[in-house]
Amino acid sequence: MLEYVTEPLALTLGQVMKRPPVACLPGETVRRAIETMRNLAIGSMVVVNPDRIPIGILTLRDIADRVVLGTGAVDGPIERVMTSHPVTLPITETSYRAALTMIRHGVRHIVLVDGDRLAGIVSERDLFGLQSSSVRDLSAAIKGAADLDAIERFGRDINGLARKLFEQGTAVGALTAFVAALNDLLTERVVQLEFARSELENLRYCWILMGSEGRSEQTLATDQDNGIIFAVTPGVSAESVRAAILPVAQRINRALDRAGYRLCPGEIMACNPQWTLSLDEWRQRFERWIDSGSPEALLHGAIFFDLRPLHGDLALGGELRHWLMQHAPRNPRFLHQMAANALKNRPPLGLLKRFAVDDEGRINLKLNGATLFVDAARIFTLAHGIDEVNTERRLRAAAPVLRVPPREVNAWIAAYYHIQGLRLRRQTECMRQGLPADNRIDPYGLHDFDRRVLVSALEQARAIQRRIALDHQV
Repeated sequence: MLEYVTEPLALTLGQVMKRPPVACLPGETVRRAIETMRNLAIGSMVVVNPDRIPIGILTLRDIADRVVLGTGAVDGPIERVMTSHPVTLPITETSYRAALTMIRHGVRHIVLVDGDRLAGIVSERDLFGLQSSSVRDLSAAIKGAADLDAIERFGRDINGLARKLFEQGTAVGALTAFVAALNDLLTERVVQLEFARSELENLRYCWILMGSEGRSEQTLATDQDNGIIFAVTPGVSAESVRAAILPVAQRINRALDRAGYRLCPGEIMACNPQWTLSLDEWRQRFERWIDSGSPEALLHGAIFFDLRPLHGDLALGGELRHWLMQHAPRNPRFLHQMAANALKNRPPLGLLKRFAVDDEGRINLKLNGATLFVDAARIFTLAHGIDEVNTERRLRAAAPVLRVPPREVNAWIAAYYHIQGLRLRRQTECMRQGLPADNRIDPYGLHDFDRRVLVSALEQARAIQRRIALDHQV
């Protein structure tokens, strides 16, 4: 069995936390707090009320910005110079979520709570090592960009940073978290700027992501899969709202293309009138797919059931996902058809653990590798109404319901990440040679260790497919 090594960002924050938190009351002097930080060699001090509920944080940045240059600040109470309302997360939350939160909010520390009370603190160094400054700086620059030209350059910067982090040995889960979070910020900023230029300020809309974008699993070569959900006010037709939105959507899709996110060959983009729909139209579209089970429905299900709301009125996206999680499990025939369709794509393994290669001696690690796990995770969660989108989180959430032991689900996840790592290596090699990035490798060109682990990973794909076949009687 493939051995599982826990990805750093799959750990809980309680596991990542280096030491018990150091805290003080708001009346503590800044001088005393700085002395404590120096003596303990720590970079932050959490400020709590008498009930141990966090109300602020003092960091080295606060000391530089507010204390050093502030007359008499060092002898004043810490509450005058602390950052109020620190960013908090439950101690049971994953490091992955903390990483995304740090990038999105541009902070270096997350205060951990158990209920409302202080439980710990994690820093960017705990999560990222010494690689985070460029990630944080780039995220801040994207959020502050005032025009599309700057944002389009940042798209190239994200790709270059991702390649650098991969070559430095960043774990695959951590790397995809970085890429997804930065891509989200860039896309969100483009959407913000373009809708601000339009005359649609009062429109309720939600920009949604699908496919690998929706799952937060982009690699170095990605295209766009997006759409828009909009609300219709009484007396206004959906057609008229769509006609007003489409020019804005076209500008957004073109800007993202210039930033390095290729236009979708299948035109699954917001600029396509088929994918800019009212909430009712989206429900009707999903209902038709689920109830018909046609080849078109199965194809679209593999993309659109991974939708994730990104920007705008997120409640619209949340409402659609909630409806989907209630409706899909009620149609076992459709789930059976999805399972049967997924099982048509078999792992590329022949007899005696030989690879089943194509005419050019290659296998497609996306289509015949990663997709096997993605499809299985989607079916597991749809069947049980589990509202998760990311493949690892889907597998972990489904495991208890399916009564899959931790060791087995860990092996599935390890196999998935190994294949994703080989995809990233292949894409990096293509880019280094100035070639279009792809996912096709010669498995016999791998060194012996990687070749054996790839065989083990594909055997895990067989195991997860056997589980699908058993659950859905395929």
